[in-house]
Amino acid sequence: MTTERTVPPMRGNERETLRAYLDFHRATLAMKCDGLSDEDLRSRSMPPSALSLLGLVRHLAEVERTWFRRVVDQQDVPLVWSPEGDFQAAYDPGTATREDAFTAWQAEVDQARRIERAAPSLDVTAHAPRWGTDVSLRVVMLHVILEYARHNGHADFLREGIDGAVGP
Repeated sequence: MTTERTVPPMRGNERETLRAYLDFHRATLAMKCDGLSDEDLRSRSMPPSALSLLGLVRHLAEVERTWFRRVVDQQDVPLVWSPEGDFQAAYDPGTATREDAFTAWQAEVDQARRIERAAPSLDVTAHAPRWGTDVSLRVVMLHVILEYARHNGHADFLREGIDGAVGP
């Protein structure tokens, strides 16, 4: 599988630009996982870290679910991998497979896109319990972009450790 990644516009409006950068970072994560086996994707960075590419995919599914479904859309849904709300549970891929992780992640990305597109503006606000305040859709999109950017840096190192692949 080869993931296509579109470069964000250099002169788009605010919403188009946020949407494009979020999709760029989503595609970057998928690219870092292209061509790897389930075993490779479960490969941990270095003890005692539990970090793996599959764990990152699972974690980012939780991020998408939390910020778009639970916060913006105010859906009463549990986390994907932890009904108790333990975000760290996603990092442990155990015997998870690419198919399981990417199916869950893609479902959350699809829901996030639907919720974002249905919002009348970036000024839509909702309560973020973990932060104890109301946040706008704009802040949610920026926060999720930052989550991907941080974790894509981790994905760069993880991929290089697996097969030496570096680059975009």
